[in-house]
Amino acid sequence: MTVVVDSRADLTVGNARRVAWDREAVSLGPGARRAMEAGRDRLAAVLGHDPDVTIYGVTTGAGQLAKRKLDPGERKEWARMSPVGAAASWGDPLPDRVVRGIVFARLANFVEGHAAVSPGVALGVAAMLEADRMPAVPAKGQGGAGEILSLGHLFTDLVERIEPEEKDVMGLVNGSPSATGLVVDAALAAGARLERAADVFALSFEGFNTPLGHLHETLESYWNNPHDAWALAALRSRVGGGHGGARRPYQAPVSYRILPRMLGQARRAAEMAGEVAAESLPAVTDNPVWIDDVDNAHPFGRFVSTGGYHNPHAVLAMDALAAAYANLCVVAERHGAKLLDGAVSLLPDQLVGTDTPGGPRRAYMGCLPMAQTGYEEEARLYAQQTLLPGSESGGFGQNDVASPVFLAWTKQERAGACLDMALASLAPIALRALDVTDRPTPPALERLAGAVREAAPDLGRRQPFGQAAARIAAALRGGIYPD
Repeated sequence: MTVVVDSRADLTVGNARRVAWDREAVSLGPGARRAMEAGRDRLAAVLGHDPDVTIYGVTTGAGQLAKRKLDPGERKEWARMSPVGAAASWGDPLPDRVVRGIVFARLANFVEGHAAVSPGVALGVAAMLEADRMPAVPAKGQGGAGEILSLGHLFTDLVERIEPEEKDVMGLVNGSPSATGLVVDAALAAGARLERAADVFALSFEGFNTPLGHLHETLESYWNNPHDAWALAALRSRVGGGHGGARRPYQAPVSYRILPRMLGQARRAAEMAGEVAAESLPAVTDNPVWIDDVDNAHPFGRFVSTGGYHNPHAVLAMDALAAAYANLCVVAERHGAKLLDGAVSLLPDQLVGTDTPGGPRRAYMGCLPMAQTGYEEEARLYAQQTLLPGSESGGFGQNDVASPVFLAWTKQERAGACLDMALASLAPIALRALDVTDRPTPPALERLAGAVREAAPDLGRRQPFGQAAARIAAALRGGIYPD
């Protein structure tokens, strides 16, 4: 399968998923090719009309050399300069799916001619998506004022294989495709992760024998937001009518009653990430960028410098995800502890039946909430807000503020992994609660129960539960990520 990109309208989250996660190729349509040729012609016309025009990185140097004006000969030499020097970061390469998303997002500045790059450059970028693996792009060390460090890693090989002309290299390493690729990846993972979280929390809800009224559909209109409504409906659809027997006669602990609202908060964060991803994918963020501002002095429009290469909205959205994941880790730990505490749950204490040989010593699961606390506290560290650097950074001279978008992606990615582990620790406790009371697993949760039983066939046996939880976490992540 191939995604055809003929204009910025084709740069959608759905197409990004096909390219980044499903590994489909990209072809540039005839409309995009015509627009790119027209954009290239405009650059030539602007340079021909006013030989003294100032266009950052084209008729001047870049970065700290922006004040230096280049003569026509120097322009050609400058244009062929490899961005290899910008590949200064290292450590923890991004997953291949994320790099593919960045390459796809790179096309936004090209396909309608705004960046005025040579059409062959854009075709070379699209062709990169046919490769088995993308160039390695570090997630660490990305403290530049824009995204040149990451894009230097990504596009140096392409630049050194072609003969770039004026503005081609600048068009490759400027703008904010990295931020776009990162927030797209975060949004795609969030949607799938919350479905898995709803599975595990529904199993815990049923395991605790929680009153079904806590999920009553009337609460959807009472609470008055679509995110909580999604959470209530998601949990109800999984619990169904429950086991059909008597339920807990009074309200469950707070961690169970606020579960729909906390899942709703996470859903709101996921939706925000999706909205930012959808806005960012077709956004024109080049610097400098062509503006259709035609007058006597600018008969072919003009190129203006911008701050489009800095996407703080992606940072905000990913911070919200990290915070939501950390909060859900707390809820998961509370559920695990309360399920095991018979005085609170009204279930057999420590989920050990009276007929269990060896009693609590044999079937003890109480260390799982301790592990959950570790994941919870780690996620809390990642959930701290990502702010602009407090001291001048990003380079020197004009480059006085770094973009923290890679930090935000890394934190939400790691917080998400902590949530996966916290949920994987809760799932066997919740299933054991059903087993020890001879209650059935809700049909909608049979697949989850099967994964838990495959990882730990005998939940009543004394065992290293961490190994089983690791296998359950791998199964959960298999339903989130493509790789």
